[in-house]
Amino acid sequence: MTVTALSLAAIVLYLSSAGVLARPLVTGAQPLARAGMTLAGLAALAHAAVLLSTHRGTLDLHFFAALSLVAWIASALTLVVNLSRPVAGLGILVFPLSAAFVAIDSFLAPRTAPEAMTWQIELHVTIAVFAFGILSIAAALAILLAIQERALRRSRFGHWLRALPPLTLTEVLLFRLIGVGFILLTLTLVTGALFVGDLFGQHLVHKTVLSIIAWVVFGVLLWGRWRHGWRGIRAVYLTLAGMGILLLAFFGTKLVLELILHRTP
Repeated sequence: MTVTALSLAAIVLYLSSAGVLARPLVTGAQPLARAGMTLAGLAALAHAAVLLSTHRGTLDLHFFAALSLVAWIASALTLVVNLSRPVAGLGILVFPLSAAFVAIDSFLAPRTAPEAMTWQIELHVTIAVFAFGILSIAAALAILLAIQERALRRSRFGHWLRALPPLTLTEVLLFRLIGVGFILLTLTLVTGALFVGDLFGQHLVHKTVLSIIAWVVFGVLLWGRWRHGWRGIRAVYLTLAGMGILLLAFFGTKLVLELILHRTP
């Protein structure tokens, strides 16, 4: 199967999965979680094949390739988490974005070649990408949590709530993912300090500073949860703030360097 066919298959399967999972939002019928996640699993397999074929089986950190890789990690993590927790509704947010990033990387973005990296830098980058993927899922859960909190405050118990995970489960899972993501983000900063030689020459100063700020935000959130039992809308705001800063760190600086200044980070 060609890369084009694989890309189209991944896009169609991701969108089909999201459509199946979003069925209760439109019809009020029971969610078809198993069918939706099966379609998403097939989409993730096709997506992985696209990444391996297009980027030669190595880490390609150019802007659109990195977006596609992170989208695949987020989709795969959604599938893995759903094996033990009923969070299929998360796919309503995650899978359409994955479809969009596959389409952009496959059909719109210019072709790029992965840059040679030492094993130390590959380790650093791999940890960073997984940290970003896990915290992305946490941010998506925070959005679902905000929607549920708003509905409960206004006593709007629509049938569409069937498509979302239970509120208590969403909150518990949110903090578990943030905890894991925080550990990986800590390792990202540590390995970066150990293995990255020239922050200025490699245009990494802004990325490092923003990553540290995001690390502080997530650390404060976890401390507040442990010490003061923070939850609800405060947790949502801090999660989205931390993720927004991390998004600027990972992709904001990369967008400016590659697409505006035409430099290679």
